[in-house]
Order: sequence, then C-alpha cells, then structure tokens
Amino acid sequence: MAQPPGGGDPAKREEKVQALYVAFITRELQLTEEEAQKFWPVHAQYENEMKATRREMPELERQEAHLNIRKKYQERFVKILGNARTDEFYKKDNEFRRQMVERLKKLRQQRAGTGARLMMRNRQGF
Repeated sequence: MAQPPGGGDPAKREEKVQALYVAFITRELQLTEEEAQKFWPVHAQYENEMKATRREMPELERQEAHLNIRKKYQERFVKILGNARTDEFYKKDNEFRRQMVERLKKLRQQRAGTGARLMMRNRQGF
C-alpha cells in the first residue's frame, strides 16, 4: 500500500514534505545558491506566520490575515527574487500545495478501498 511521504510518523512526514517543497521551489524558481541562502530564512518566517493563522482563526479572518502576511513579505521576496519570480513563487507555492492535497486524497481513497475490500473478505470468511 502507498505510504504518505515519511511514512506514518507525523514529524518524519512533515520533514519529508518540507524537503520536497524546498526542492520543488528551488528547482522551479531556479534559485542560485546565494538566492537560496537569502530566500529560505525569510520564507521560514513567512511560513511560521501563515501557519499561526491556520490554527487560530475562522476562515474569513484567516484569508484576510494571509493576504496581509503576503503583502508584508512581498517586498522582502522582491528584494531577493525580483517581481516576476516573486509572482512565480506564489504560483508555484499554490501548485505544490494543490499537488499535496491531491496526493493525500488519492492515498485516503486507496486506504478506504483497501479497508472496504478487507471488510468484504472478513464478511465472506476469507
């Protein structure tokens, strides 16, 4: 059966997804080593602020908070990446997140299918 990145341990899974994310963004934006050294610490601050709002707020307030955080970090990202690549970063960030959501849905469907098949086997005495 397919496992999520990092297997069953949530900390390992989060670490694996983060590594995939860094590789994806670095590759898609074609970050140089110098750009990466500047970008990723700023991105970590950005991501920490975004995560904090995901846990605490109702949906509408969360969307507004995310917009404000994006505005706050826009200038910082532009200084490192320029306007066009900053826009590309936001697109690629969304693309990666959509891909992970789709991957998670597929894994859940596979597990649900496996569970249903096992239940049917048990009912049939196999």
